[in-house]
Parts: sequence; C-alpha cells; structure tokens
Amino acid sequence: MSGTVYGYIRVSSKDQHTDRQRTALLEYGVLSHCLFTDRQSGKDFDRPQYKKLLRSLKPEDCIVITSLDRLGRNYVEILEQWNLITHTKKADITVLDMPLLNTRESRDNLTGRFIADMVLQILSYVAETERQNIRKRQAEGIAAAKARGVKLGRPRKTLPEHFEEMAQLIRERKLSYREAAAKLNVSPSWLYGVVKVKRI
Repeated sequence: MSGTVYGYIRVSSKDQHTDRQRTALLEYGVLSHCLFTDRQSGKDFDRPQYKKLLRSLKPEDCIVITSLDRLGRNYVEILEQWNLITHTKKADITVLDMPLLNTRESRDNLTGRFIADMVLQILSYVAETERQNIRKRQAEGIAAAKARGVKLGRPRKTLPEHFEEMAQLIRERKLSYREAAAKLNVSPSWLYGVVKVKRI
C-alpha cells in the first residue's frame, strides 16, 4: 500500500465521544499521528482539521472514514469533495462500513469505479435527506411544544431574596455592585446585567 493513510473523525458536538471511530481507524492500520478530528456539524466542509488534512494530502495517499456521514451530510458538497480528493488530489477514500466505497481497490477497475460512484451518489442523497428530515422533525417538535404552551429555552433565573432592596441601594449609590453581589451571593456581572435591564 503506497502513500500515507490518514484517518478522519467527525462528531457533531463537543460532548460527543470519538472513541468508536478512533478505535476502528487504529484497528484498520491508521497511525495515531495521522488522525484528524473535527467536532462540528456535517452540514458543510468549513472545518479546520478537514482543511488541514486536505492540505497534507498527496497523490496515492488515502483517507479512511468509518462511514460516509462522518465525511459530511450535504449531498452536493460530499460529491464535490469526493471528486476533489479522488480526481484533483489523485488520492483515495476508504469507507469502512461500505466496502464498495473503496477507491483504492477500484482505481484500476472500471466496473468497480462505476459501482463506487453510483453507491456514493445514493448514500450521499440518503445522508442529505436524513439531515433535512431531522431539521424538519425538530421544527415540527418546537412548533407543537409552543402550541401546547411549553416554554422553550433556558429557564429564567429566580431573583434572590432582597434583590429589590439591594438594587435600590445600588441606584442610590449607597452600595457598590460588588458589595451587593456578595450579600446576595451572586456574581457582580450578573447583578449588573439584571439591574441594568430593570432600569429600562
């Protein structure tokens, strides 16, 4: 196997774990220093580690991902990036959970390339459709919750006891924000923000 084998890992948020993807890539044979990880949505390819990986990519190198949706979820952009990697960069892509999407194996095989391209288009479409469906379900859920009178977002913080008394002393310049915050057991910045809003 010629060229460097890189692994690309993506999770949608900072609190999601990368262990499963990392383990699978290491077991495949990717070296730990050749792993690139982004913690961002797959809606587009504006991701720092992905861009860094592309800059490192040379002909005959290979990018390994555990599944196509780790690359992205935007149908058009997945196809653009696939072509950029395999044709412009002349590198390869291997998708572990979809053996047909292995351009290293099918590079010299016309039928294999045709099947890989066809499967890619179908799976990219499915990934994009699922992303749109998730957004639609979220919007419908929010609308239904609002219709039921459910209040969304972060709940308002209850004002501490004696807040109005401390606020009045601040307004009369008889107490500083820091002193009042210490008495109320809150942060001066929070107190300043609340008092300022209540003045309006």
